[in-house]
Amino acid sequence: MLPFLLLHPRVRQGVGRRLGIYRQPIAIGSPRIWLHGASAGDVLGLLPIVRELKALRPDARVIVSAITDSGAAMAQQRLFSQGLAQLVTYLPYDLPGACRRTLTALRPDVLVLEYTELWPQLIHAASRAGVKLALTNGRIGPRKLGRYRALFAFSGNLLASFDLLMMRAEEEAERALLLGAPKERVHVTGNTKFDALAVSVPEGEDRALREALQLRGERLWVCGSTHEGEEGPLLRVFQELRRDAPDLRLLIAPRYIERAGRVVAMARSIGLQARLRSQPGGAEPVIVLDTIGELVRAYQLATVVFVGGSFGRRGGQNILEPAACGKPVLFGPRMENFADSVQVLVGRGGLQVRDAGALARLLRDLLARPDELRKLGELAREAVSSVRGASARDARLIAELLP
Repeated sequence: MLPFLLLHPRVRQGVGRRLGIYRQPIAIGSPRIWLHGASAGDVLGLLPIVRELKALRPDARVIVSAITDSGAAMAQQRLFSQGLAQLVTYLPYDLPGACRRTLTALRPDVLVLEYTELWPQLIHAASRAGVKLALTNGRIGPRKLGRYRALFAFSGNLLASFDLLMMRAEEEAERALLLGAPKERVHVTGNTKFDALAVSVPEGEDRALREALQLRGERLWVCGSTHEGEEGPLLRVFQELRRDAPDLRLLIAPRYIERAGRVVAMARSIGLQARLRSQPGGAEPVIVLDTIGELVRAYQLATVVFVGGSFGRRGGQNILEPAACGKPVLFGPRMENFADSVQVLVGRGGLQVRDAGALARLLRDLLARPDELRKLGELAREAVSSVRGASARDARLIAELLP
């Protein structure tokens, strides 16, 4: 397993720190809060919590870890460089020695994990070291109960080790209780990603991306966080739409940017001119985003947005981000991991489609009705504004764990 992790393209950097190797204990002061977000999007979900914590406890020192290289880059860009975090590092491999060495070096008072990042060795090591454990944006799907029971039979009840379990919704809190979480430690606080969406994009960045895309008033369809198996159908839908809307352009942002070159090749193979965003060029009909931190800026330029991970087995991606930018958001049928977001948006600027054929028909209709597109975008923005506040609730509870 370890050789695979060392070679995986998304986790190649920071191998020493992933093994828990630090030259010396980290000297950043105390009290210390270590927050973990696996990917770039997960790190963004932590941003509003950190802001609220800093307001409550300006003396707190913040450590942020990630699994993916893009997650660490996002933490560096949006937290460390803004003075909100004092250290950005990588989550240790879930090995006893790596976890023990990392905790010795970082010496956190509180460790905050996110979603279902239940790493047995890390949780056991933190508990033995006297570190307070918290879970934010707690997510337990109905289909995962059996899997967690099997995991807990092997590793012990991990939820019982937590001092604080902040769940996204009532039904997820109920599942945590079914799995043996202590009732007094379970709270329903909501999803902090709703608050992360309030972060505005400076106008200068918007103009910079517009110039890089050579966008001169054409309509732009942005397909964000797409996964393997989705780009082919989306490119064919785009090709079909261009017959009636020759001014339409497409920006595809693969969930994993190392796939960007393959998406460009896929577009060219069906006769579409395409290039990477990082490469110089003109106003090609298809641009593939291969940079970190620009997806929200791309959403701001969009006429309409499709969010990937929703046609395959992934279970969806973040549909509220483009909605917060005031854009109509389309997505497929597989949104199990973002059911709360679907509830927020459906009927309020979000449109769910069965397959690529239905997507093509809906887009053709919407592109012919620009006033309807604008109305849907405003509804989406208002829907997101109505569900914020989880970060402040989480921060208050986490602050109570600090010495």
